[in-house]
Amino acid sequence: MTPPVVLTVAGTDSGGAAGLAADLATFAALGAHGACVVSAVTAQDTTGVRDVHPVPLRTVAAQLDAVLDDLPVAATKTGMLGTAEVVALVADRLDGTTLVVDPVLVATSGAVLGDAEVAAAYRETLLPRASVVTPNLDEAVALLGQVGDPAHLAGRLTDLCPGVVLTGGGTDGTCTDWVAVRGAEPVPLVHRAVPTTNDHGTGCTFSAALAVHLVRGADLHHAAGQAAAFTTGQLRLGRSWRLGRGRGPVAHTVPDPRPIHRGDT
Repeated sequence: MTPPVVLTVAGTDSGGAAGLAADLATFAALGAHGACVVSAVTAQDTTGVRDVHPVPLRTVAAQLDAVLDDLPVAATKTGMLGTAEVVALVADRLDGTTLVVDPVLVATSGAVLGDAEVAAAYRETLLPRASVVTPNLDEAVALLGQVGDPAHLAGRLTDLCPGVVLTGGGTDGTCTDWVAVRGAEPVPLVHRAVPTTNDHGTGCTFSAALAVHLVRGADLHHAAGQAAAFTTGQLRLGRSWRLGRGRGPVAHTVPDPRPIHRGDT
């Protein structure tokens, strides 16, 4: 069967952990064909972001034209968009489609990947046209300009976007995300936490998986649960890896299904 096409509009990660690398690997692992539009080029590794080069607006628009004019895109997932102009372009070109927005504003290392102007463009132009937004707690605070408990923030974000999955931390070996839809109380999604420092790219992986499961017909609550289960499995798969000097990548491989026989090379 022809696979569904899922588009990512995001930045590169030269270390292969986050951004386009995470999105395309996740799409493939879940049986979707990934298309991509590069919005920014970063120089980064497991220790942090060294440089960011936003791709010119005209080039981003040309990439969008190339994909949308040729492929039957079923859903789009956005990551780092870089500039307010690109945020507005994406909002205009993808209005009315299944659109999952991962509002990448601050890297785990603390590097700023989207300034106040970009955050305002998210609030005013992109989130009202999106299907789902998937911030972590820091990104939710940046978008709303206020602090609060995750459940309250998830509910407030539905004023901006009809669907919200606020990904969060946890205690006692569990992790709690908050799933909210406009007009209803936020619902906790509790799953087992994976103790690991190899978690760079986790947010990208989750939102990419969410987009695929939405395309396959799951409602937001079930899609979020399936995306969380996939991401947890990838964290578990790579938790003992030794890659890089900082926070290592979440696994973007899949277990080899072939049996291992003694003497195999």
